[in-house]
Amino acid sequence: MAAQAQANRQSSSTRVHALSEDQRRRLPLAIQDLTVAYHRKPVLWDVDLAIPEGRLIAVVGPNGAGKSTLIKAALGLIPRASGRVTIYGQPYDKQRRLVGYVPQRESVDWDFPVNALDVVTMGLYGRIGWFRPVASAHRRRALEELEKVGMAPYAQRQISQLSGGQQQRVFLARALAQDADLYFMDEPFAGVDVATERAIIALLKELKAAGKTCVVVHHDLQTVPTYFDHVVLLNMRVVEAGPVDAVFTEENLKKTYGGKLTLLSQALFEYSKDPRLPSGTRGGGGL
Repeated sequence: MAAQAQANRQSSSTRVHALSEDQRRRLPLAIQDLTVAYHRKPVLWDVDLAIPEGRLIAVVGPNGAGKSTLIKAALGLIPRASGRVTIYGQPYDKQRRLVGYVPQRESVDWDFPVNALDVVTMGLYGRIGWFRPVASAHRRRALEELEKVGMAPYAQRQISQLSGGQQQRVFLARALAQDADLYFMDEPFAGVDVATERAIIALLKELKAAGKTCVVVHHDLQTVPTYFDHVVLLNMRVVEAGPVDAVFTEENLKKTYGGKLTLLSQALFEYSKDPRLPSGTRGGGGL
């Protein structure tokens, strides 16, 4: 099993290393030899990953596996010890306008004195310009995005006065306003209410239909086959990555979780694969 895992990593590495510059330009995200360390302790080690276009991609793994670190390193939010990351063939700094980001709620200063409409309007700054005035047309556009996630009635509400689920929907609206080609979302489903979860699912469907690519850090194994069509199994390194049907297997999950897949997670995985379940609630379909 260990030999096979090593072979998988070598195969993935070979594929990424073999990419031509023209092939990189067609990929929303290509990561090669990425290593990130905190206080000299590696969190990600020699990660190689090529993300296909127009997919909904879940990044899953145990706590401390480096899932959020992967996104932050790709966006240049934290330093990399080594490695190359390209967005459609170019470094992130040259492709900011193509990228949208929904951070973890815990990382946001919710006491910052802005309302919901202001937050969504910030998603347009890449097109407006940071020191140019915000026109009424920009605010109308921001309001339209709030409408899509059911938050237009709260446009003037101070962001700190919204519930956790409402705050998450505002940040989703901001991501929509960015009109990006590649979206990174860091645990958008964590701790949200049912209405917000439905809003996120609808947003993912809408983005995929528009040909966008979404890379989503996700923790609920049960919903991976239902919400996503591609999965990255991560535990410091990429254990496996590919279509959910091919990659999201019990064997690969055990490799990812160090053979410590909990009884509950295993039961949920088996439940999601049950052929007796109605279409759309079991694994194998994606959106």
